[in-house]
Amino acid sequence: MRKKVILAGGSGFLGKELAIFLKKKGYQVVILTRNKPTISEDITYVQWDGAHLDQWADELEGSYAVVNFTGKSVNCIYTKANREEIISSRIDSVKVLQDAIRHCQNPPQAFVQAGSLAIFGDTRKKCTEDSPYGTGFSVHVCKLWEEEFFRESFSKTRQVLLRIGFALGKNGGALEPLLKLVKYNLGGTVGSGTQYISWLHIDDLNNMFLQAIENNKYNGIYNATGPSPVTNKEFMSTLRKVMGKSWTPPAPTPFVWLGAYVMMKTEPSLALTGRNCIPKRLQEHGFTFTYTHLETALKDLIL
Repeated sequence: MRKKVILAGGSGFLGKELAIFLKKKGYQVVILTRNKPTISEDITYVQWDGAHLDQWADELEGSYAVVNFTGKSVNCIYTKANREEIISSRIDSVKVLQDAIRHCQNPPQAFVQAGSLAIFGDTRKKCTEDSPYGTGFSVHVCKLWEEEFFRESFSKTRQVLLRIGFALGKNGGALEPLLKLVKYNLGGTVGSGTQYISWLHIDDLNNMFLQAIENNKYNGIYNATGPSPVTNKEFMSTLRKVMGKSWTPPAPTPFVWLGAYVMMKTEPSLALTGRNCIPKRLQEHGFTFTYTHLETALKDLIL
């Protein structure tokens, strides 16, 4: 019998990528989604609302692991309503999954939470898991999120939180809008260009999740990012090179603000801030990265 892994809120880009990866590894995958229940490509989709116990909780009984991706996208304008939903969607899902685990006679042996490096704020200094937190709304969200996740511990269920960096994959995710910009000769340096991008290849991220699920030495918080962060200027230059595009004029900060609010309907801080993070604890565990050089990673995904 195949081991079952539950991906809560797993119908987004990262969740779907992990679902395909785990299926290839021989796991039975169940995705908890707000959409209608279905079975597609040997993946079972079970309906839930991310906040209340219901029949979906039966899926956790006897499962091997739960991975929680649930949370309203931060790619929006931070109105009062959006801020409230960003927080509540994360906190509520953690609470209800903890409730479901608590009610299991045979609970999953691992509960893995997808978190964010945004907890470090906007910093050029190198950050490890032990570095001080930043300031601002995104930091506040991450602090509440992590505190809720570790508020309760379980005797039979390990808890692992991965602070995910700028994950690069095909056909979606963080890379897709940048590819469009470069394609239309708009892929210049954003703002000052000195803000850092802590990037990682989707293959490495999936392997991090696999280790968190399978390896009982994994506990607590990990920076889930690659070992070679770069500045925005370096990132965009490398992306243009891989795509065969020449130099493109930079996007000054005022234009980024205008474009973000008017055209992209999102917060300009998402493009103008960054963080320089390294995966210290993963490296201490001996995690092996497949992609440590940005150009190699981009060539694999684009060419």
